[in-house]
Amino acid sequence: MEKLICDNKICSNYFFRYPKNISRHNYCSRSCAVAVNNHFSPKRKKAIHACFLCGKTTSQRQKFCSLSCRAEFQRKYSRSELLKLIKNIGQELGRTPSRRELGSVSFACIREFGSWNKAIIAAKLNPHRSDSQKMYKRIGVRAKDGHKCDSISEAIIDNWLNNQGISHNRNVQYFGTNYKADWSIGSNIFVEYFGLAKDCSRYDISIKEKKRLAKKLSINLIEIYPKDLYPKIKLDKKLDFFKIIRTLE
Repeated sequence: MEKLICDNKICSNYFFRYPKNISRHNYCSRSCAVAVNNHFSPKRKKAIHACFLCGKTTSQRQKFCSLSCRAEFQRKYSRSELLKLIKNIGQELGRTPSRRELGSVSFACIREFGSWNKAIIAAKLNPHRSDSQKMYKRIGVRAKDGHKCDSISEAIIDNWLNNQGISHNRNVQYFGTNYKADWSIGSNIFVEYFGLAKDCSRYDISIKEKKRLAKKLSINLIEIYPKDLYPKIKLDKKLDFFKIIRTLE
């Protein structure tokens, strides 16, 4: 038998083995072999899939997280019911509702009318998005504090900041560049709403550039995405009021 040293550098114990059992890598125990193999070849993480309706994450490769979500998605609405729902929500909001604000009903609208914009037009409201362009049109919504916003989503964020008593400025320039942040809080916090992320390659390039500039200029960049606003506003987690105040003090 030959005396060998365990190939697990953390272990390095001596052990004996017959010549015929000696291989390229030798370990004193199975646990040492597993530890080394797991380090260089870690197990693949399970893929996470989001429910097509509610957005709840699951490891199952399915469109819906439950039978109830599937049934709600497949629920039938008449053409008149859909138009009435869109108009009612539009009246409550005082503006054209976004697709995400109607939840599962928006999917029924798309099935019935062919697209969300066509449903909005059928309800005699102004659509947010151009049918021929991939970028969203700027609609010039004004927030409660008078700030002009480029979309309803931006107005929601601006109003949230205003309601929290957080002083903020709109369209602040990244120093020395033509890029502008949606909001600034104090001197070193920028807030960006990346509403078109993964929707337009040109837009994604600008996101990467803004992240690079923020890092270069030592700016704390708070990134907000549609999932932080719809179907429920979750800005409390993204924009912790007390953390921001402590940063400014």
